[in-house]
Amino acid sequence: MSRDFIEVKGAEEHNLKDLDVSIPREEFTVVTGLSGSGKSSLAFETIYAEGQRRYIESLSAYARNFLGQMDKPQVESVEGLSPAISIDQKNAANNPRSTVGTVTELHDYLRLLYARVGTQYDPVTGEEVGEQSAQDMVNQILSLPEGTRAMIAAPVARDQKGAFEDLFEELVSEGYSRVEVDGESYDLTLEKPDLDKNYDHTIDVIVDRIEIAPDARSRIADSVETALEETDGVLKLIVPDPPEGMELGSNTRSTGSLAGEGDDRVTIEFSEELGNPNSDFRFSAIETRSFSFNSPYGACPDCEGLGKTKEVDEELVVRDPSKPIKHVFEPWSYNRSYYRTRLDAVAEHFGVSPSTPFEELSKDQQRQFLHGTDRQVTFERSTRNGTRRKQKRFEGVIPNLDRRHVETDSDSTREHIEDYMAVTECPACEGTRLKEQSRHVLVGDTAITEVNRMSIGDALSHFEGMEADLTERELTIAEEILKEIRARLGFMEEVGLEYLTLDREASSLSGGESQRIRLATQVGSGLVGVLYVLDEPSIGLHQRDNDRLLNTLEGLRDLGNTLIVVEHDEATMRRADTIVDMGPGPGKRGGEVVAQGDFDEICAAEGSITGDYLSGRKAIPVPDERRGFEETLTIRGARQHNLKDLDVEIPVGAFTAITGVSGSGKSTLMFEILYKALAREMNDNTSVDPGDHDAVEGIENVEKVRLIDQSPIGRTPRSNPATYTGVFDYIRELFAETSLAKQRGYEKGRFSFNVKGGRCEECGGQGTVKIEMNFLSDVYVPCEACGGSRYNDATLDVEYKGETIADVLDMSVEEALDFFEHDTRLKSRLQLLSDVGLDYMRLGQPSTTLSGGEAQRIKLAEELGKRDTGDTLYLLDEPTTGLHSEDERKLIDVLQRLVDGGNSVVVVEHELDLVKNADHIVDLGPEGGENGGEVVAEGTPEEVAEIDASHTGRYLRDLLPAVDIEGPRSDERPEPATAPMDDD
Repeated sequence: MSRDFIEVKGAEEHNLKDLDVSIPREEFTVVTGLSGSGKSSLAFETIYAEGQRRYIESLSAYARNFLGQMDKPQVESVEGLSPAISIDQKNAANNPRSTVGTVTELHDYLRLLYARVGTQYDPVTGEEVGEQSAQDMVNQILSLPEGTRAMIAAPVARDQKGAFEDLFEELVSEGYSRVEVDGESYDLTLEKPDLDKNYDHTIDVIVDRIEIAPDARSRIADSVETALEETDGVLKLIVPDPPEGMELGSNTRSTGSLAGEGDDRVTIEFSEELGNPNSDFRFSAIETRSFSFNSPYGACPDCEGLGKTKEVDEELVVRDPSKPIKHVFEPWSYNRSYYRTRLDAVAEHFGVSPSTPFEELSKDQQRQFLHGTDRQVTFERSTRNGTRRKQKRFEGVIPNLDRRHVETDSDSTREHIEDYMAVTECPACEGTRLKEQSRHVLVGDTAITEVNRMSIGDALSHFEGMEADLTERELTIAEEILKEIRARLGFMEEVGLEYLTLDREASSLSGGESQRIRLATQVGSGLVGVLYVLDEPSIGLHQRDNDRLLNTLEGLRDLGNTLIVVEHDEATMRRADTIVDMGPGPGKRGGEVVAQGDFDEICAAEGSITGDYLSGRKAIPVPDERRGFEETLTIRGARQHNLKDLDVEIPVGAFTAITGVSGSGKSTLMFEILYKALAREMNDNTSVDPGDHDAVEGIENVEKVRLIDQSPIGRTPRSNPATYTGVFDYIRELFAETSLAKQRGYEKGRFSFNVKGGRCEECGGQGTVKIEMNFLSDVYVPCEACGGSRYNDATLDVEYKGETIADVLDMSVEEALDFFEHDTRLKSRLQLLSDVGLDYMRLGQPSTTLSGGEAQRIKLAEELGKRDTGDTLYLLDEPTTGLHSEDERKLIDVLQRLVDGGNSVVVVEHELDLVKNADHIVDLGPEGGENGGEVVAEGTPEEVAEIDASHTGRYLRDLLPAVDIEGPRSDERPEPATAPMDDD
């Protein structure tokens, strides 16, 4: 065995056919082939899985108890393995608190920088905050309302693990008797708190109990000095029962109710290090957690660090201003007497009829209906003794809904009100997530919230010249921190993510963006001798940006690492050292190495479909003619994210591609604005909140809108392609019509593995049973009762054409097409799955094992199976994800068929073979992030190819031979622009 290769022997994972293959070490290898040919089975389920399993097995049993253990793949041997790291397409995080800054650990370094060299400024006066003396603290305490009872406490432990037995003994010896531990009071002379040493605890020593009075100054001063000595300059003032009207500063925190008392108490923190005698704003010590929106010490108290709040929306409350006052407010029913009397009284107050259209009221009257009257209104109420009149201000529809949403105990009422609420930017922190004090700490005249709103490219420029803004002392402290910040920002720029802002939610990133973030982290680690396995890293990248990604991959290889990349992209294959082409077909017809070698060798290989397309022997043709259009959907004033007040026309009855470099605004335009606006208007879906825009015109030109994205078709293994597309219903009907089924009285439901009766009850229809293995990974074994078939013996007695229901679920789409060739209903549905390139997929394959691209194509097949009435708008997100050129050709035929049926198709896409087949292109740019958000070009592919400012157009020129242009083609790539291009 050569040490220069990873030698795989006898691989049989999934559809691999006893595969032997040698992959060069310390080289860049691409594994390619048709969809379902076995690429991922070889790269991830065999090579990576075995590398991870061996590493984890090398650890102690105690460590494996926490890490778990991977199952051994079905392979005879894998030799020459290095420690393996997988970089796949999974989202970076689904937590709304996670941002680009947190998942890349950049925010951790920013917090450290601002905590160590930041300068605090007063939010009220703008003055620099200086040290706070004991005398200043005494004056602030005495400024509380006279008679206020409070406790002066010394925080001797704050969020620290331990039992603190020695500390309690020491405190008693010093004469202290009362402490508060985690907000609970103890008398140390009577009992010692029994604390769990594995949890964080906060311990405050009660130095004195005081009552605010002018003659208490001396006592308060002594107690303050004592508390400061105990804690090196920090103290707390605990007010158990704050008087009404007591003003609270930013360093004041509500700490809940005391035991046995109903009033909320507050805690005010003081520090000798911070304070401003000219301001009432109170400060607490600045720490790294002061800049964390995941900590109560740094998070904005109004939105709790989310940057967003949910509030009643005027446009949702009043959807049709032409309606009369008595019917215009959607959440209120005029039939209910309470609302009727309120609206009638306010209408009379303004001298109008309840039947007056809302839009005919003055703006001021509309405001008072919605937000409350400026003056008192006379309300009448019928009683046994006659009519009673009462004067008071009208609360307003929106304040009423806000109050009831908070006060109600009814889930149905709360859900009803939430239908009229929208997620908005938190007004307190303006979406920055941090509390006021943290937003006024500056480094080089810039707050951390301003840095978080910068793009990665802008942030890199900002920190490149930061030394000039720091003093010599600050520079000494910040030198290493700045080096780490710049390095991480540089790695992210290298992989083409310079357009992302640091405060961008991680859950909003595409799979490709998430993968490139992890790739940037690995580049920064500088590891040598590692095996990296990547899953289509080019997904979501414009051809212009792909070069930088490939440079990064080659840099990893040149360090001495081995790269195995599952990929279909031609540019990636051209720069790879070795290509392994899997095939010859998908599913059971795949699992073999068709060809292996460099790019030229693959092009020359016989029997390689990949080679046919790379060499030009096969190609996806350009349509003979483009469809014209008369009607359009017009988006007016699109301003969400980086879109610059765009007006965009989307043809109706045509095939449109929205293109542009990464971060140019494609997804924002199609999903955040177009889809959400149509979903709200056409489907009356109030749960979606469209992005900022003026209007979408021409909605009457489409009847329905369908979003076909890459989200899973199901969250559990019980969901599969057969159940999702409805094929399984027809199959179960066929089995129920067999003579044995009729003889036994079996209905259609008998053949479902989701309900009792026909399924195996031992495994609940799962087919497998989980065996818990303590410190080893859980093992899933076939159910002994049913042998993995999911059904009981009685159900399996029933056969259709010699096959059981379990046998049918195990068939591929291709096999099922032959098996059901005489059943027109089933054949037509199965043919749709085959048409979208899924003929290799098993009918019963669990949805949890499907890729995003496969899930999207199943949804597309399911849509094709519906009765086509035309006039439907289909929106697709990069449908070529995971597709070989041969499968892409099939997909294009399906999309064209949809348009030929009178429908409209809009895709966000980078793959040029699909883009060149569109009737119309909307190309956004010219760059990503702040330098994007403009329409660079629009028109037919030929028209876009003539526009030099369009990156997409330059690359299209290579694929449109009829276009004769003197400008640069894709092999003459200019440097990326750093600002929008001038008109000239």
